[in-house]
Amino acid sequence: MRTASAVRRYRDEPVPDEVLERCLLAATWAPSGGNQQPWRLVVVRSADIREVITAAAQKTWRVMADFYDFQPPDDDAADAKSRVLRAMSEHMHVGGGAPVCVLFCVQPQRGATDLQNGGSIFPAVQNFLLAARAQGLGAAITLWHDACDDELRRLVGIPDDWRIATLVTAGWPKGSHHPVRRRQLSEVAVVDRWDEPWA
Repeated sequence: MRTASAVRRYRDEPVPDEVLERCLLAATWAPSGGNQQPWRLVVVRSADIREVITAAAQKTWRVMADFYDFQPPDDDAADAKSRVLRAMSEHMHVGGGAPVCVLFCVQPQRGATDLQNGGSIFPAVQNFLLAARAQGLGAAITLWHDACDDELRRLVGIPDDWRIATLVTAGWPKGSHHPVRRRQLSEVAVVDRWDEPWA
């Protein structure tokens, strides 16, 4: 878990089906509300669907770059922000060309909030990410599907009562895995009261 950071740059090398199947199987072991397992994992191999995803990823990048005023970093800039921006740009320009693309879909449960429904799909996503890392793959959660939801639904044949929760890309990393950078535990964990940090 400590080295399962988001990986957005992949080698041009296929992921064997048996490796991907272990990730998919791990996803199905996740907990869900009432053990309903309201998920469908769509492995995207169709060139047509991948083209739609790529166009959506590139559109999303343009919107993000404009909104956050991202400036392309110099090629030789080695600081953390520049490395992340380069990786994000490459990831979103490759889009559906990533070695693995999986849509995680959820069937919302009657009376459940969006947050509650998310609690029945995102543990499966996390299991997939951890299984990918355990096998040496890198992976990243994306929200590109928001920019092409209607078209994806039509091409995949997703029923009206199902929603796409996220799109995960995966592949063999171009670089190496590294420890995640996170806030100190004392900044995010408290005891009994909001203002009593974990010592």
